[in-house]
Amino acid sequence: MSKYKNIQNFNYGLEKIFPEADDFLPLLGTDYVEFYVGNAKQAAHYYKTAFGFQNLAYAGLETGMKDRTSYVLVQDKIRIVFTTPMPNKESDPIFDHIKKHGDGVKVVALWVDDATKSWEETTKRGAKSYMKPTKESDEHGEVIRSGIHTYGDTVHVFVERKNYKGPFMPKYVALESGHNPADVGLRYIDHMVGNVGWGEMNIWAKFYAETMGFANLITFDDKDISTQYTALMSKVMTNGNGRVKFPINEPAEGKKKSQIEEYLDFY
Repeated sequence: MSKYKNIQNFNYGLEKIFPEADDFLPLLGTDYVEFYVGNAKQAAHYYKTAFGFQNLAYAGLETGMKDRTSYVLVQDKIRIVFTTPMPNKESDPIFDHIKKHGDGVKVVALWVDDATKSWEETTKRGAKSYMKPTKESDEHGEVIRSGIHTYGDTVHVFVERKNYKGPFMPKYVALESGHNPADVGLRYIDHMVGNVGWGEMNIWAKFYAETMGFANLITFDDKDISTQYTALMSKVMTNGNGRVKFPINEPAEGKKKSQIEEYLDFY
């Protein structure tokens, strides 16, 4: 068994609890969430200090990563990655993302048994490819990743790591720290919200149903989620075992601009 706290050891409870979900992939859970940020080291320090995350792994020039520096943090079943481009130049897609959005989520990575099949099945059903199946290996084994585009500039990366025993993935090394605040009780990622524009909620709900086999868990209209001045609508999409849930929010009419529209304007 690996000495590292790898996601294979997490007890996700993979029984299917939403039979209406097709679940042809299937998804085993959230593997990691990656933020593109202006200063990865600073962001990692903040999340450790404020939210009780611990160092897990690091990648940079020293490890053979030539275009970026990344810090990986962990708390129970949650893994987050902070990535900064290197060198900073406008032709770099990481830099472009930060220039456009500021610090923000780029990758919502999903843990699967077969990254190749996941890519084949989703692209066959209409998803736009982000990354063809790619194998990376080192002395700890191999990781296979593939990916598809979703709303905005966000992507899903499918991660197959059943034959990997390292701290995170190839080109990453284990990272220890003397600054180890206690965790704050975060256990796993319950859901991740996608905010989309006017009239796009049903489009993206249909995307997750058709390309990934998700089902609509619950729907909220502007009467369910509103304040005196603002409102939104939401459809919560889930995979079969309920471990991956994506609420899709869109603006709704109110006395003032919807908080969803305001978020999209600023992001």
